[in-house]
This record gives sequence, structure tokens and C-alpha cells, in this order.
Amino acid sequence: MSPDSASWISCRKDFFLPVRVLSRLYRGKLLAALRAAFDNGELEFHGALGELADPERFAQFCNRLREKEWVVYSKPPFGGPEQVLKYLARYTHRVAISNHRITAVGDGSVSFRYKDYARDNRQRIMKLGDVEFLRRFLQHVLPDRLVRIRHFGFLANRSRKTKLPLCRELIARVVGDNTNPVAGDDTNPVEIAASLETTDDDRAQCPKCGAGTMRCTETFDRQPTWSYSPRVIAFWDTS
Repeated sequence: MSPDSASWISCRKDFFLPVRVLSRLYRGKLLAALRAAFDNGELEFHGALGELADPERFAQFCNRLREKEWVVYSKPPFGGPEQVLKYLARYTHRVAISNHRITAVGDGSVSFRYKDYARDNRQRIMKLGDVEFLRRFLQHVLPDRLVRIRHFGFLANRSRKTKLPLCRELIARVVGDNTNPVAGDDTNPVEIAASLETTDDDRAQCPKCGAGTMRCTETFDRQPTWSYSPRVIAFWDTS
């Protein structure tokens, strides 16, 4: 949504996240986790890395890593966005173990199925005492005041009731403009790129339908000129 809440700004169809911002965020998170592990004495350095056990040398090492540009490779999921939502749903809307995995309960023990990743992902049965089973189960219960999903922006609790309907209204306007092609013409007028250097209404109108309003979505720099010189291929007469 635009800063003045008057229009909806759509991104490119193939856009997901700014990769450079994602790379720097990942770099900061990982270095912060390394620093916390070092301060807690959880890291061990052996051989050529022994000098990093010194706090000053470790800090210099982290500073050198922070100065480098990290690469985070992002690509579309193989199964599509539905597969991503299904994957995340296992962690946000399911409990530690589902009922169909529990095979027996009684005599002070609980038996359940699990996948043994160390043995070709085979299905096996594990039997635990009821107290041990509850201890492991409670490890998946979130601490007090800690939630799985946090909402920000127009989905935040304070503004969701007012901003979410407004977003839907603005998106509906964009969708409506995109589904009004000229009769007898397969060209979508919104897909025609135009660089508007004035706010004059006549210049902003679509030249195809005369009703839609065009806006600049992307500006391209001038491309360098180049010339093509065909490569001379040697020819041998074999007649």
C-alpha cells in the first residue's frame, strides 16, 4: 500500500524478496548467533583455528566476515507456493505428534510410529514411559507470551480491521483495470509501459482505451550501443 494509503503498488510477477537485503539479514543473524555461541563457551577451535579462541582475534575474524558480501540463493520451490504453505503449516498449525501416529497407550507407556532417517526413512515403533513421553511432548509447547506467527504492517492486530479491507479495495481496483482490454484487441492496455514526466490527465490516459490511467512502474537506463560483426568461416573446396 502506498504511503498515503490511496493506491496499491504491485511488484513484478517474478519478484519475491530483495536478494541483497536477504543476504545481509542472513549474514547479520548468523554472525550474531556465532558471537552468542562464543560468549557462552559453546565453540571449540582446533588446529589452525586455535588462534580464534582469543576473544580479540575472534572479533577481528567476525569483522572481516561482516565486510564481505554474502550470497543467499533464492529460487522458486519445486512444488509451487502450495507446497511451501503446506510445509510451514506443519510448524504453525500442528501439535508435536498427531493422533494417528500413536499406536498404543496403557500400562504406563506410550507407543508411537516414527520415521528412522538413519535407516532409509523406515517406519518404526518407539515405546516410551508415560512420564518420558509427556516430557518430550512438553518440549514443543511454546513459552508463555511467545507466539508462532507474528503479524506486521496492514496485518497487525491494531490496524488489521481498517487496513485489510482498504487493501482489498485497492487491489480490486488494480485487478479491474487489468481486466478491461479493448474490444477486439487482445492487448492489455495496462501492460503498455509508459514513462510519465507530467501529471497532465491527458498524458496519463491509456492510448488504447482512453479510460485507464497509466503510471510509471520501472525506468530502464540507456543501454550501450554495440555492433555485430559476423565471424568469417573458412571454406574448403572438397570437390
